[in-house]
Amino acid sequence: MYLVQDKGGAIALMLAALVFLGTWPAIMNFLEQRGRKLQHTYLDYSITNLLVAIVFALTFGQFGHSDDGQPNFLTQLGQDNGPSVAFALAGGLVLSVGNLACQYAWPFVGLSATEVISASITVVIGSTMNYFLDGRINRAEVLFPGVACFLIAVCLGSALHKSNDKDIKRKLQLALKEQGSTEELKTRPAVGAAEPSELESGVNVPTTETKTVIGSAEFLKQLEDKRAVKVGSANYLFGLSIVLVAGLCFSLFSPAFNLATNDQWNSLKPNVPHLVVYTAFFYFSIAAFVFGFGINLLFLYRPAMGLPKSSFPAYVADWNGRPWALLAGVLCGCGNGFQFMGGQAAGYAAADAVQALPLVSTFWGILIFGEYHRSSRKTYVLLVSMLVMFIAAVAILMSSSGHRKS
Repeated sequence: MYLVQDKGGAIALMLAALVFLGTWPAIMNFLEQRGRKLQHTYLDYSITNLLVAIVFALTFGQFGHSDDGQPNFLTQLGQDNGPSVAFALAGGLVLSVGNLACQYAWPFVGLSATEVISASITVVIGSTMNYFLDGRINRAEVLFPGVACFLIAVCLGSALHKSNDKDIKRKLQLALKEQGSTEELKTRPAVGAAEPSELESGVNVPTTETKTVIGSAEFLKQLEDKRAVKVGSANYLFGLSIVLVAGLCFSLFSPAFNLATNDQWNSLKPNVPHLVVYTAFFYFSIAAFVFGFGINLLFLYRPAMGLPKSSFPAYVADWNGRPWALLAGVLCGCGNGFQFMGGQAAGYAAADAVQALPLVSTFWGILIFGEYHRSSRKTYVLLVSMLVMFIAAVAILMSSSGHRKS
């Protein structure tokens, strides 16, 4: 089988995982904002996500040399490694719960803020657990300053969302006042609104441009009309609570996978080899698929958050956006696989650097979804500060990489 042996190869895999894991949420968000049912998107995503794990197992996990200490994938399927399999299944389950929570949080909190807060919680809790599980192979004096950068990013991400949320409400309030009294708004700003120098509301530009200007009140209303989840004036704390659930779930999946592949708690019987990373990834993805596919089948007929009902025949017939949903599953599967391959070589605490995926998600959020366009100066300062913290964190965490002694 193919195993990563050097630190350079592990870091290259982490960087690839960072790009993939930061891109697939943007695709899912793209489909939701254009009206595709969340259940349909997640069902498609689940299928290709599982297929990636199977391909990894039958290629990287099967080809080449193997021995009694590191058997290939098919050999391990018949071994008595139940405790390690249970850890891998648990990891896949909590990851699937976290992904599902994120999908329902994006409409309320926004792509960038959701990824920032959930990923930061993941690193703060998950990296600490992995550091001790890995026998401290990562340099603590480098690792934990990187974790601190993620913790700061949590605070900045939360403040960023609150500031941007206020900006959006002000834009909509100004638009409503303009409809009722256009002439009055031309002479003075609305009460409680941001000054023109602080907030580009969209009503300060000619009417012929507001329909096409990204970030304007008209743009936001058109977006709300098209999207699958109508959030309206949703409570900030409600969306944030969903993100916190996602972050807690994400913080557990990597330590569970670590236990599955390295058996730090000595749960296997004597002379039973540890699960290789590809076998653990296969079981991990099986659990994620069963939960994610099953719960979304249920949501077709009993949807959450007041969404419209659907059916399995309607899902099968819905090809609008399906190629994108399938691509999202491929990217997520490859990203998870590369993260685990890099973590097995350089330590899972260092591999948590891929949780800097909000760097990529924020790029897509700004480029495709118009997030933070025409916002206040305060919002822009918080956005830049947050991104700086993530850039510092990913550099510091990757530089803490160690080398696992097989």
